[in-house]
Amino acid sequence: MKLLKTSRKVHKWLMLFIGIQFVIWSVSGAYMVIFDIDYIHGDSLVVQHRDIIDDKQINFPLKQVLARYPQAESLSLGSFVKQPVYRFSHDGQQYMVSAVNGDLLSPITESQAKAAARYYYSGSGIITAAQLISAHPPSELSGRHLPVYRVNFDDFASPSLYISALSGKVVTKRHEFWRGFDLMFILHVMDYQDGDPDNKLLLVSSLLALFAAMAGLVLVYFKVFRKKVPGADGNSQNPVATQGQLNRESV
Repeated sequence: MKLLKTSRKVHKWLMLFIGIQFVIWSVSGAYMVIFDIDYIHGDSLVVQHRDIIDDKQINFPLKQVLARYPQAESLSLGSFVKQPVYRFSHDGQQYMVSAVNGDLLSPITESQAKAAARYYYSGSGIITAAQLISAHPPSELSGRHLPVYRVNFDDFASPSLYISALSGKVVTKRHEFWRGFDLMFILHVMDYQDGDPDNKLLLVSSLLALFAAMAGLVLVYFKVFRKKVPGADGNSQNPVATQGQLNRESV
């Protein structure tokens, strides 16, 4: 019965330390499984427009772009709110130039960012705020997207679209359920600094949880698959006293 007693002690003390994290793992894991990942990503918040570029609109040809920006790289022709534009990088900087008249559109203004947000947003909520973020991005936004406009909508789950100030594109979208998912992920992987699942705290907790689970399996084995042995646990009667009681009853 030494194995039973040892397993009981190991399980009790390990669960005393890791029990709360077990609950957190269960709740956070259930949250991340229940919600559809496409909804969490906010894909339904944005309309994927298939704008057709009319050649007749392009009055600023490509050769003029290259003449003005001879070091242009990754040059592409696209659209910005139905307007044909050139996007490219030049000396490490992103540019957006109108293909209609050659005007430099980047960085876009707040009103242009709002117009883009309305164009791409699939909901019916109104814009409540727009903010240009050039430094110190919030935790829900990667710094590689800066500068960017955050445009908030008055709608279910408080959605926000992030519009690049340089390309005019939607770089990401957020809502309250995404923010809840992000919190649950941090709690699940136990990394309270950068959300990286590769951390020592998670490793140590996982090992302790594994030992606690193995000790629990041993308890289940003795409780379910083995007959109860008198004296094996503290709740059983003393076998000597029980034998004496039987002798008195027989007399």
